[in-house]
Amino acid sequence: MTSQRTFWLGTLALALVLIYLLKPILMPFLVAMILAYLGDPLVDRLESFKINRTLAVMLVFFGFGLVVVLSVLVLVPLVVRELVALIRGVPEFIIWLQETASPLLVSYFGIDPFDIRLDALRTQVLANWQQTGDVVTLVLAEVTKSSLALVTWIANLILIPVVGFYLMRDWDNLVAAVADLVPRDIEGIVTTLTRECDEVLSAFLRGQLLVMLILGCIYAIGLYVVGLELAIVIGLLAGLASIVPYLGVIVGILAAGLAALFQFQDLTFVAYVGVVFAIGQILEGFVLTPLFVGDRIGLHPVAVIFAILAGGQLFGFVGVLLALPIAAVIMVFVRHAHERYKDSDLYTVPDTGDLPEEGSAAQHVPGDQKS
Repeated sequence: MTSQRTFWLGTLALALVLIYLLKPILMPFLVAMILAYLGDPLVDRLESFKINRTLAVMLVFFGFGLVVVLSVLVLVPLVVRELVALIRGVPEFIIWLQETASPLLVSYFGIDPFDIRLDALRTQVLANWQQTGDVVTLVLAEVTKSSLALVTWIANLILIPVVGFYLMRDWDNLVAAVADLVPRDIEGIVTTLTRECDEVLSAFLRGQLLVMLILGCIYAIGLYVVGLELAIVIGLLAGLASIVPYLGVIVGILAAGLAALFQFQDLTFVAYVGVVFAIGQILEGFVLTPLFVGDRIGLHPVAVIFAILAGGQLFGFVGVLLALPIAAVIMVFVRHAHERYKDSDLYTVPDTGDLPEEGSAAQHVPGDQKS
């Protein structure tokens, strides 16, 4: 048993070292693995209708690709338009700071935080805007400065669907092959842990991501109804930030409140922004999370924040991508370790039998017998 534990601990340590050393090239493989994991239930469902697995994988990939293409075609022009409107509106916001906000702060608080050369700043913004002209052209120019980075990015983009296709096609065989390597004496506990880990990962990858997407749409639609020009950008940003509990609503309210103040110069619209995010939080807490996620993840908000920061510190963007799934899996092992600890002699008092009461006749005291 000791040699078996040593072997598996050594294997785990070796795997962690390899992940750390190979992290610059792991991104396309990790994304492909996530796609395969998400798509495998759909492929299995299509197989139940007597469809060949390879054809089923192609259909699922076509569906994924169609969603991505439509999202890009719809969202990118809207986001670019909103960013262009934001940049063009900066001079007007500077004028509002100078003519409205600054006098109010001086009259009520006696301070002027905008006591800077706003006219010069406004002139500089307009000059830079006229020089850049097109935001998309500027971004593309910055990206193409490094041909190697561009080639690497394109190669990874092509590699993701290729690796994902083969992983999704052979997913069941790969799972069966790994399960066949598990030592027979621990097969039961490994099967139990694997099943619970699968439930947790399903809740996160399928449930939490779906909640984030729906929240982003709710926020974007609500802010669009309010009339905010940056509705889509801020709504999607708040939806993505919802991966950390309460971070999405905090980021969304701050960004949308500032944007509403910037656009309307009226606190009434800031209140409307608060109403939009309050509705989103109510729907998330009482409808979306119980429906799509439930309580299977079981991660405390502090643990979520720590996991994301730790993953980013150790493995960069790859660590951020894997932080919460790995933390959720670790929580499964922690719960089982906690149960084992509560049932062990380290926690419970060993049964030593009935001890004689102090001073009883049965207690033998040396020297009491007379010679």
